[in-house]
Amino acid sequence: MDLQIGFWNAWIFMSVFIIQMIIVAFPGKLFKKRTHIPSSERKTVFEKYISFIANFFWFVALAYSVFLPLHLNTSWFYSGLSIFIIGSLILMFATIDFMSTQENQVIQKGVYKYSRHPMYLSTFLICVGTGIAAESFIFLLLTVIMVICFRYEALLEEKYCITKYQGLYKEYMKIAPRWFGIPK
Repeated sequence: MDLQIGFWNAWIFMSVFIIQMIIVAFPGKLFKKRTHIPSSERKTVFEKYISFIANFFWFVALAYSVFLPLHLNTSWFYSGLSIFIIGSLILMFATIDFMSTQENQVIQKGVYKYSRHPMYLSTFLICVGTGIAAESFIFLLLTVIMVICFRYEALLEEKYCITKYQGLYKEYMKIAPRWFGIPK
C-alpha cells in the first residue's frame, strides 16, 4: 500500500462534502434545524449514537483520503470517476431541493421524487467511486460501514418525519422509494 500526501489523492473527490458544508452553512440555523433529528426523538442508546458512529467513519474516510493516491489513467480510475460524478450530481441536486423547500413541507421535488434519502445515496456513490478510483479495499470497507449506519439513520429519520408531517409523509413514502427507483 502506497500511502502518501499528494495533490492527486482521493481527497479531491471527498472535498465535494466540504464544499457542500460550506454552501449550506450560509442559511445557518434553519438548515441545521432541518438536518438534525432532535435528541428528544432518539430514545435508545443505539439511536443516540448511530449518527455519531456514521460521522466517525465518514471522518476516518475523509482523513484517509488525504493519504490515498488516485490511480490515474486506469480503468479503475475512470470507473470510479463515473460513479463519483453521478453521486456528486445527486448530492448537488438534493442539496438544492433541500434548501429550497420550506421547513414545514415534505421535500418531494427533484431527486426526492426518486429517493427519500438522496443525500445518503449520493454519499454512498461518492465514497464507492472514490474507493474504486483509488483501488482501495479499506476505503470501500469504510463505505460499507457508513452505509450500514446510514440505513439505521434513514429509518430514524423516517420515523421522525412520520411524527412531524404525519399523513403527508406517509403518502410520500408510498410514492418515493427509500433508496432509488421510479416513483409510484
